[in-house]
Amino acid sequence: MLHWHGLDFVPASLTGSIVTIGNFDGVHLGHQKILRTVVDEARARSCESVVLTFSPHPLTVHRPASAPAPITSDARRAELIAEAGVDALLTIEYTLAFADQGAEEFVRDYLVEGLRARVVVVGQDVRFGRGNEGNLETMRELGAKYGFDVIAVDDAGPDRRWSSTWVREALHRGDVEEAADILGRHHAMRGRVVHGFARGRELGFPTANLDRDATGLMPADGVYAGWLVDEAGTRWPSAISIGTNPTFEGVVRTVEAHVIDRPQEAVESFDLYGQVVFVEFVSRLRGIVAYTGIEALITQMHRDVDEARVVLARDAAATAAS
Repeated sequence: MLHWHGLDFVPASLTGSIVTIGNFDGVHLGHQKILRTVVDEARARSCESVVLTFSPHPLTVHRPASAPAPITSDARRAELIAEAGVDALLTIEYTLAFADQGAEEFVRDYLVEGLRARVVVVGQDVRFGRGNEGNLETMRELGAKYGFDVIAVDDAGPDRRWSSTWVREALHRGDVEEAADILGRHHAMRGRVVHGFARGRELGFPTANLDRDATGLMPADGVYAGWLVDEAGTRWPSAISIGTNPTFEGVVRTVEAHVIDRPQEAVESFDLYGQVVFVEFVSRLRGIVAYTGIEALITQMHRDVDEARVVLARDAAATAAS
């Protein structure tokens, strides 16, 4: 997939495109339905499929104090859009000056003149232009004026409309299974493995600790069953802890993954330090508890590993069957 960081990078050789616009934070099932429509239309009409998105998220510009944390990083968003088969991604720097464009000005400059759009694919609730003045009807009127078709995709889920807000709500509760139902995949964080306080190793449960710059929305504190995916693409079953380690009076939230059931031949050579890994969350096992003694903590950690093993065996079987 080509990635254009601004309208000036769109090649003059682009003669026609099928375009969609949006933030695409999380690239959930509603987004995926729109992307499939864009790709299918582009193939049918022998055009390029293009996604126009923004960075940073508009809310961080308009309401920085209350803007939600992104579900995925810009880099991960681009990867997921590429996996959908899109030909090109145009990322526009979102500023107050950009936001001050009228709806028609935006459509004319970016979709018509910039991307030579033949079809614009949008969700039913599309909003664009200064103060979100443009909506689906506006886009259809502008399509008639400038000569492009408009396809409105119904991106409603079974109970409510698929949305990034819904994903965030689920993750803030620690309901990673509901988040997966909306995303169409396990929610994941990505970060470099760094050295921690080695408390897990001392207790017999060594962990891979993600650095503080790890990306992806952090779920609620708790212990989760999930997968650690290393740089070689190997998926390791893991018991994952998110929290401040209250038993040891910690204050900084951390993500620590204890890989379970490693093959014996991999035990001695197993070293994740320095690798950039994915940590995927499958199911929340319990909340975080401050234990009064180390023995009680170790006993609970054994229980967590046993439960994680069962959950992940079931997840692996479901993945293999799909």
